[in-house]
Amino acid sequence: MKFYRIYIELTNICGLSCSFCPTKELASQNMDLKLFDSIISQARNYTKEIACHVMGDPMTLANLDSYLDIIHQHDMKALLTTSGYYLKKQSLDRLFHPAIKQINISLNSFNKNDTAYSLEQYLQPILKLCSEKIERDSEIFINLRLWNLDDEMSEREFNLKLFEHLSNHFDIELDIDTIHRDSVRSIRLDYKILLHFDHYFEWPSLGNPHYGDGTCQGLSSHIAILVSGTVVPCCLDSDGIIELGNLKVDRLDDILKSSRVLSIRDGFDRSIAVEELCQHCSYKDRFN
Repeated sequence: MKFYRIYIELTNICGLSCSFCPTKELASQNMDLKLFDSIISQARNYTKEIACHVMGDPMTLANLDSYLDIIHQHDMKALLTTSGYYLKKQSLDRLFHPAIKQINISLNSFNKNDTAYSLEQYLQPILKLCSEKIERDSEIFINLRLWNLDDEMSEREFNLKLFEHLSNHFDIELDIDTIHRDSVRSIRLDYKILLHFDHYFEWPSLGNPHYGDGTCQGLSSHIAILVSGTVVPCCLDSDGIIELGNLKVDRLDDILKSSRVLSIRDGFDRSIAVEELCQHCSYKDRFN
C-alpha cells in the first residue's frame, strides 16, 4: 500500500476563524517532536511527501524548522498550507528549507475574517515570498489558492481588488469574467508560482444531510494523522471521527492492515461508503 502523500497535523492551532472552516472541537496542541519523528520513520515506507496540515497552520510554529529537519533527514518532502497571516513569523531562509516542495497559501482566508489588516498589509509578505523565490531561482512551488469561485460569484468585489494587486506585481492580466466563464483552474503567474481556483466545499460532518454511497481517495491517495497521533482515512476528518488507531500506541503497519481499513478500501472500490461519516460527506461527489 502506497500513498501519494500523507497529511500530518503538526499543530491544530490556526489563529483564525474562517467562515468556510468547521469549528474546532479538539483541544489546541502541537505535535510532540519525538512522536513526529516516530511517525515520519514509519510514514517513509508508504510515501515520499508529507503535507504538514489538516486544520492548523504550520506557520504558527516557532520551531517549524525542527519538523522540517526531521522530514529532510528521512529524505522526504514537505508541503505547507497556510492562511498567509503568519508568514512574518518565519524567516525567509526557513521558508526555503530544502525539505519544502510546495507552499499553499489560502488567499480567501483574508476575506473571511475580521481583521485590522488591510489587503495590502496581508499581501505584502506573500508577494515578498514570491519575489524571493524568483530572486533565489528556487524550485519550490508557490500555490496561491483562491477557492471562492462559486456560481453566485459572491466574492467578486474582493477578487477584483486581489486581481489588481496580483496583476500589478506579476505584470499579468487577470480578467475575472473570463476566469469564471471558462472555469479556469489555474494561471501561471511566474515560474512555479500558480494562482489556483476552486469552489468552497462542505466539510464532512455527522450533522450534514445523508449523501449516500460513492467512492473517495481516502486510503487510496492519502491518509491523515492528527496532532494527537490519531490516524484517519481522509484529510477532511479533522475531529478524528473515523479513528483507525493512534500512533502513540499502534504501529502504522498494523493500522493499515486492520479489518476496518480493508473494509473501507473495499467499499470505495465498489462505490460504497462503509463509514457513517463518509455517507454524510458531499466532497466524495467530486470523484463520482
